[in-house]
Parts: sequence; structure tokens; C-alpha cells
Amino acid sequence: MPEQNPIIELKDVHVTFKTRTGSLFNPNKVHAVAGVDMSVVSGQTLGIVGESGCGKSTTANVMCGLQLPTAGSVFFKGEEVTKRSAAQRRRIGRVVSVVFQDPATALNARMVVKEQLIDPLRVHKVGTKGDREARVRDLISMVGLPDSVMDALPGQLSGGQRQRVAIARALAIKPDAIIADEPTSALDVSVRAQILNLLADLKAELGLGMVFISHDIQTVRYISDRIAVMNAGKVVEEGPASDVLANPQHSYTKTLLGAAPSLLHPAS
Repeated sequence: MPEQNPIIELKDVHVTFKTRTGSLFNPNKVHAVAGVDMSVVSGQTLGIVGESGCGKSTTANVMCGLQLPTAGSVFFKGEEVTKRSAAQRRRIGRVVSVVFQDPATALNARMVVKEQLIDPLRVHKVGTKGDREARVRDLISMVGLPDSVMDALPGQLSGGQRQRVAIARALAIKPDAIIADEPTSALDVSVRAQILNLLADLKAELGLGMVFISHDIQTVRYISDRIAVMNAGKVVEEGPASDVLANPQHSYTKTLLGAAPSLLHPAS
């Protein structure tokens, strides 16, 4: 099988933040991401795993265009975007959507579900009014929700239902890739596997590229085709999920595997 061209590709990406410590003219810096190379292709899930503060969410923000790298290059479908204007990045950035950690804060509490799903279609001027309404019905069905939720406010839905709405909104403009940043950690254990299975099914059905971010390596194992292990802003190990988990090469990967039990299954 010929090698696929990446949907998203990072080359030697660095992200540095200035801190409030140090002097006015020489503030201290935090290297959140250092020399990261990473790519996402259609039909595969790349799992990024590491402890809090390891740089995985900053890497995700670079991937979706929310954060410009301090150095290095970012490509969307082969087109470099790091030196383009914000407006140009937004147009190119339609290839990537994000599912955030907490659907309660990601959704507008005062807007019914139907309007929240139509909104990205309206902003990007996709289709006619009738086309948009049909797309919303398709999205609701796609994520396994009944039509009745379209007239509900987020506060009237369960956590799992809200995350399904958030996933539907991420799919609204038909992206090539989805970045899911800790999408199950704010949910009850009983619904986490359902959301993971939904993401996996949608990836397969739509041929999406997917990035799944978590601090729990067992949850990443459950859904990922490839795994990148991050520590202190760097990728310390990367490869097919089966290889990384069956024969970890880095001591940090071994530590993660031997640490906390899976978030899918609470400790007994």
C-alpha cells in the first residue's frame, strides 16, 4: 500500500512561553514543546499520551491552528500554514476540528442544540438554509441521538449526550481530521467506553484522521493505531500502538504502563 500524504504534519515544532519571572528585559521562558515531529493520516488514530504539563495539549493547539509555533513548520494537507495570515489559516483550518475535554463548557448554555450545530455551517457559508437543516438532522443521527435533542439546551442533557453534541458540531463542516483532547475525562465511567466507541466508528465510517489525547495510556491503547509518548515537551517514543505497548523502549513509557489503572475501569 502506498504511503498516505498526511492531513496534518508537524516538523521540528517548538513552542516557548515567557513567564512572569526573571527581569523585564530578560524574562524566563518555558519550553512547552521542543522539536516535535508528528503526522496524522486518514483513517488512523494517533494517540498522544503523557502526564499533565508534558506538552500534549499545546501540541494539539498547534495542530488545529490555535497556537502558532515559536519555531518549526505546520502543514495542512501539504500546505505550510505557519507563515500565513490568521484569515488564511482559518480557511485552511477547516480541515481540522476539535472536541474539547468538557462539553459543559464547550457548548453555549443558552443556545439549543439545533442552533449550535447550524452555527458553524452558517459561519462558513455552507449550503442553503434547507441544506443546513438537513445536515443537522444527519449529524444528530450520526452520533446516535434522537431528533428530540435538537430543541434542548445543553443543561437538559446528560454529560454523554452533551459530548455527542460536541462531536456532531466538530463534524459539521466535514473536516478531514478531528482532534479529541481528553474527550472522556469529564464523563462518568459508565459512558466513557460509549464515547470512545463512537469516535472509533466515526473515524472508520468517514475515513477521518484522528488525534486522541489523554494522560491514561490504557485509554489511548483502546482507540489508537499509533501512539506518541510525550514527556517534558518532547516525543520520547512513537510507533504503532501494538509495538509501543508490547515492547516499550523508553523508561517513561514503561512507567506510564505500570502506573494508574485505565480510566475506563475504576480501581477496585
